[in-house]
Amino acid sequence: MPVPVRSPAGSPEDLRSSLHGRGQRLTPQRQRVLSLFERLGEGRHLSAEEVHQRLLQAEERVSLATVYRTLRLLSSMGMLQELELPEGGRRFELGGDHHRDHHHLVCVRCGCTEEFENPAVLAAGEAAASLHGFRLLECVLNVRALCPRCAQAEPNAT
Repeated sequence: MPVPVRSPAGSPEDLRSSLHGRGQRLTPQRQRVLSLFERLGEGRHLSAEEVHQRLLQAEERVSLATVYRTLRLLSSMGMLQELELPEGGRRFELGGDHHRDHHHLVCVRCGCTEEFENPAVLAAGEAAASLHGFRLLECVLNVRALCPRCAQAEPNAT
């Protein structure tokens, strides 16, 4: 079970200040979306539709359009990190430096996403950046695969 963490902004007052500095305000809907990710903790990747469904199940009314706008805003602020997947659209997770340089196994069939860390991938990213004169900012690898459930359901799975 993931351990809930505080948002990179810290308290709701910190979030309010960050939003105010951008000419925005902390609406109840924005707080509900961020609180959902904080309750779930690190390592959970949700689409906008999944966020919307979970909020509805918790009887927290937020429109799907508001969820999309809020996810974009919180991502631009670094509170959420956006993961763009060709098969699964966009998924979101808690952001921040405490959770950098991790990688994802993504099921091409159902969109199930699992995280993993691998120092060799980070070392390869650092070496490639250095070789070409780049300064590495982050190193993220998305591995496309079939999850165990989808692999078992596929007739030609090996």
